Amino acid sequence: MSKYLVAALLTTALFTCSASAQTASTKTAADSAASSHKEGEWRASKLVGVNVYNEANEKIGDINEVILDKSGKTANVILGVGGFLGMGEHYVAVPYDKLKWVNEPVRTSTATPPADKPTVGVNNAGAATGEVNRSNRPVRAANENWYPDHVVYNATKDQLKAMPQFKY
Repeated sequence: MSKYLVAALLTTALFTCSASAQTASTKTAADSAASSHKEGEWRASKLVGVNVYNEANEKIGDINEVILDKSGKTANVILGVGGFLGMGEHYVAVPYDKLKWVNEPVRTSTATPPADKPTVGVNNAGAATGEVNRSNRPVRAANENWYPDHVVYNATKDQLKAMPQFKY
């Protein structure tokens, strides 16, 4: 009988200790969790699809992926160059710190659709995806910087196509 009593007491002590350890770790995680967006932070999901231009305001590609290192720091950005509707695109990795992130729309001499009439993306079959083309979105206020308008990378489309293909 005492054998069962000792086993019951040890089990109760074990469950009590593990429950208090879980409560302490939950409090620590809650204390360090972010409660809102901070200036200078961007949603990685919104960076995919951002257009990339060179210094001459020529569109040279778009962002296809953001690569993080083990510490969570952005190491590379994968650019998609060329292709048509996602087919035949050449993917290249460029260092994150070589990109210039710009919040203002690209200044071009060509006419763009008005901001109140956005264009809609299409998939490979030509069906509307419902995604709004960001190239004609209006300028955002400083407190709405969830992602940049475009990126500038100092290269031509031909130079990017000559770079080694990034393999997923």
